[in-house]
Amino acid sequence: MNKIILSSALIAIIVTGGLGMYYSITVTPQVKQNTPVSVQEQNTIKTMQAPSKFPYQFSREVFDLTVFPKTPILSNEPVKFESAKEITEFLKQSQKTQQQFNLFVHSSDMLMAPVPEPESMKMPRPEMPTHGGSVSLDRSVFPTPFGSEWNSGEEVPVQLGDPDVNLNSRSDYSTTNVQVKNVDEPDYLKTDGKYVYIGTQNTISIIDAYPPESAQVILRFALDINQQNIENMFLNGDKLVIMYYGTSESQAINEFDYKPHPIYNSKTIISILDVSDKEHPKVISKHEVDGNYSDSRMVGDMVYMITTSNVDYSNLIVPAIMSDTGIVHPDVYRFPNPEESYNFNTVTAVNVSGELVNSETFMMGYANSIHVSEKNLYITYQKNTTPSDYDTMQKARFFDVIVPLLPKDIQDKIKSIQNDSSLDSREKWGQVSQILQDTYNNLSKEEKEDLFSKMSKAVAEYDSKFQNDTRKTVIHKVALDDGNLTYMANNDVPGYPLNQFSMDEYSGSFRIATTSETYSPNQTLLSNNVYVLDDSLKIAGKLEKIAPDERVYSARFMGDKLYLVTFRQMDPFFVIDLSSNNPKILGELKIPGFSNYLQPYDEDHIIGIGRDTKENSWGGVEQKGVKISMFDVSNFNKPKETSTILIGDSGTYSDAMDNHKALLLDKSKGILSIPIKTNIASLKPQSKILNEDYNKNWYGFYVYRVSSSGFTEKGQILHYLWQYNYNSQSMQPRSFYIDDYLYTVMDGSMKINDISNMNEINSVKIQQTGNVIPFVP
Repeated sequence: MNKIILSSALIAIIVTGGLGMYYSITVTPQVKQNTPVSVQEQNTIKTMQAPSKFPYQFSREVFDLTVFPKTPILSNEPVKFESAKEITEFLKQSQKTQQQFNLFVHSSDMLMAPVPEPESMKMPRPEMPTHGGSVSLDRSVFPTPFGSEWNSGEEVPVQLGDPDVNLNSRSDYSTTNVQVKNVDEPDYLKTDGKYVYIGTQNTISIIDAYPPESAQVILRFALDINQQNIENMFLNGDKLVIMYYGTSESQAINEFDYKPHPIYNSKTIISILDVSDKEHPKVISKHEVDGNYSDSRMVGDMVYMITTSNVDYSNLIVPAIMSDTGIVHPDVYRFPNPEESYNFNTVTAVNVSGELVNSETFMMGYANSIHVSEKNLYITYQKNTTPSDYDTMQKARFFDVIVPLLPKDIQDKIKSIQNDSSLDSREKWGQVSQILQDTYNNLSKEEKEDLFSKMSKAVAEYDSKFQNDTRKTVIHKVALDDGNLTYMANNDVPGYPLNQFSMDEYSGSFRIATTSETYSPNQTLLSNNVYVLDDSLKIAGKLEKIAPDERVYSARFMGDKLYLVTFRQMDPFFVIDLSSNNPKILGELKIPGFSNYLQPYDEDHIIGIGRDTKENSWGGVEQKGVKISMFDVSNFNKPKETSTILIGDSGTYSDAMDNHKALLLDKSKGILSIPIKTNIASLKPQSKILNEDYNKNWYGFYVYRVSSSGFTEKGQILHYLWQYNYNSQSMQPRSFYIDDYLYTVMDGSMKINDISNMNEINSVKIQQTGNVIPFVP
């Protein structure tokens, strides 16, 4: 594309205003660094200095407007604010510059070409995935050597000779199904192989779970918090880390107003409890962090939590942390490349002993999916096309796409009008629109339709390219070192990831799978991409335009391979080689249905969980029941579906499709447990269905014996069979094992079955038994 030459006024405002703001804030006089409010010495925040040299620097082409406004090379060097006043001044200037730019763009001579939409160009929008692709839909694998077994939850061996280990706990038990080995993820249920801790509403239940015959709730206690479901906990030895939300209220008077009004601020609280005495747990530390809870991970004894908060330009609240011993103000950093809107993203590191180790705030877009390895944290957010981007693009599109399709003499007339400085924008467009109308009226019907068709196609291609250049995912990398936080790099890639499991770190490289989606009046264009970024987040390799007109439904990184599922009407299952910086497709399998979730079984087999589909009489796709598939990938060039299980009909649902923590898979025990919610009618042969079966709902688990050759049903564990009324406590389904016993939890009840024969050993009503204390001290 040729470069657009905008008016000198636009260049002056953007270049002078933008670079002026950059230099006025970046090149500041040397001032004495403010000393943060300190707490006890062991809780003092460690100030991390940004590296002095980075692989690449801020590109001043950020304000160079061409046919497609160039996405700036993102700066790797964060700029530290020295005071809250400096943050306020920066935000005021940023907001003012954005308003000036928008005002100028909207008042400039924007030329819009009337481009009709031929019926032949209309296309139906492809079906959106039923699971939505929100950041909470987590899927991926342990990036461990192929010599290890692939289990959904890590098996934890216990050395019985260790004096710190409870002798009643068993030598093996499963834990939360996580993405990266040795990086724990939060959940409302945690176990140590003896006791089970379950969060429900604002209470914690401690269950003595082993031996199973005597399993019972020994204590339920409440936290003095807002009414909510406790969903995010970590267990580390005898320390239970709980994260929940809270609010604070303050008063402010707007500028030139007279009446105070309330300001509500969201907080995330990290409470660390000592549960060594199961009947008398104690809160040993509590930290209140400004912002909404986003996500967290535990690496070793360190918990890393990300909180986000919007920037209130009128009543600025800079994130702070209130601890038991004082208030801590994290350092706040920004990046030279501007954002359409800013958010505070705070990364806080807390040791399970209760020590607040570190906290830093980054002012950027709103954090979405994260990926955490043992050494690095990757924060991503979506950078969408802004209204000002579109406004700038429309004029460029008219002159670079529409005008060249007109007769030469008409082109010359329009350019002459545009260059006439004696005319204002309305007068220019009035004359141009009249020329266009005269030109169209002098064409025959066939000539006019042909011209409009060419314009529509050209505009669609232009818009697609423009959106691809502006709709991106920004990636920020922060190194983790026992609580120390060191900012490393950032970059962006086209498209958006489905969730955290569309990302992976392997041998120093960061890999990400995205879906690019562009819109036009005529059609929606979809394609999928894979990018490989090096240690400094420079793009080292890429594979683009995979499966056009489809979107990513699930992704699994296993070593130097990526298994990718896309869907529109069929389920293409791709095997992609990432052993070099030139990703390539090795094999592809097309089958009915789709997999929302891919769980590795071993190096040659992957289990897919999703839905079966069939084509209806109108040529569309009809979703059917839950589908469990075994894929044989021993031959990368020819993947095969070797075994399939179908459960229920279109009304059947499994939480495992949308949340990896709901699935239990263990190769050593040969067991797969999957939650199922459906009605009785969907589980019976058609000839045996009674009318009342359609109103009876079945909630429970299907359990299978699993091997590389496929699945054999071991049994079903019914938790609830209900009709019309359902009064149980809402709990997401979970499965885990202790020794040779399967524990299943759903909606207020825990059932324990013998894995060998599926006989029920015990059942526990979680919310209706056990000693109760109002609040822990």
